[in-house]
Amino acid sequence: MKKKYLYNQKNKEELIKILENEKFKRVTVSFYKYVELNNLENLRDDLFISWNKLNVFGRIYIAKEGINAQISIPEKNLSKFQLELSLNKKFGNIHLKTAIKEGMSFYKLTIKIKNEIVAYKISHNEYDLNKRGNHLNYKQYNKAIDNGAIIIDIRNHYESEVGKFKGAITPNIDRSEDLLPEIKKLLKNYRNEKILMYCTGGIRCEKASAYLIHHGFKDVNQLKGGIIQYAHDIKKNNVGSNFIGKNYVFDHRLGERITENILSKCHQCKKPSDDHNNCVNQACHILFIQCKKCYKKYNGCCSKECKNFIKLPKEEQKKLFKTGNYTFNAQKSDRIKPKLYEINN
Repeated sequence: MKKKYLYNQKNKEELIKILENEKFKRVTVSFYKYVELNNLENLRDDLFISWNKLNVFGRIYIAKEGINAQISIPEKNLSKFQLELSLNKKFGNIHLKTAIKEGMSFYKLTIKIKNEIVAYKISHNEYDLNKRGNHLNYKQYNKAIDNGAIIIDIRNHYESEVGKFKGAITPNIDRSEDLLPEIKKLLKNYRNEKILMYCTGGIRCEKASAYLIHHGFKDVNQLKGGIIQYAHDIKKNNVGSNFIGKNYVFDHRLGERITENILSKCHQCKKPSDDHNNCVNQACHILFIQCKKCYKKYNGCCSKECKNFIKLPKEEQKKLFKTGNYTFNAQKSDRIKPKLYEINN
């Protein structure tokens, strides 16, 4: 395959139509590994060629420090994909986590080269990945909770808003680069306590635990495999869940339900809801929680302004947007909070 073809050549609508017409079952899988990688451009190209042949869709980040991947793959190709990973010296012994609930997760393959596989943007002097937290399985984690350990959510506010572990401290931040200084501040009085960290699939806890250990925390622990693995384990072993609500996921599904608890409210009518949507107005596209009734009322938009804007002809939309005569929630603030979406009905 020539290098110029190492990207998707169809538009979103075409790709989704192809996906909807598939006659086989797909599985959504996530995995990561902190490992030294070199020749990133060549690696990116090799992975794209190899995984494209297996009809893999997904979002993959590679950096000098490792790989972080969320993919959708035909079930019939999963064993071959696992074999290819195991034969790669860098990617051997990677643990694959499958989704709790399937759905249309990805519709194209994207592999990007990044500075970090999780964008914390902290100095290398503030952590040592050779000194990470203890990995606890679901049983050990639940026992530690029962014994009164301090639980900290290593995710963003919009994730914990719809689901979290009971009693967890949830940082009031929306960007990964703000997370580690914030959790250090939130935990300042618990340096000698047993700390339990958790995130979606485990990757964010790796560097976060190393960061806390570097800053003097004595007993740092993390949930092995994250919320995804925890949900599988408690279901398989018929154990009550200490995680309640939805697990937010970074793909087209936007969430996997773990328990029936609804912790959040629609950002428009304030009634119970935990359904995340992106505003249908592509000039806005802000992430917010919207119940089904409001979705219908506002045509999937976050405001009356966006609802009215998408009714305009495309050329007029472009003209108004360029002149700056229209500003949307996404331009007004980078914060993802309920107050952004309040509407005068």
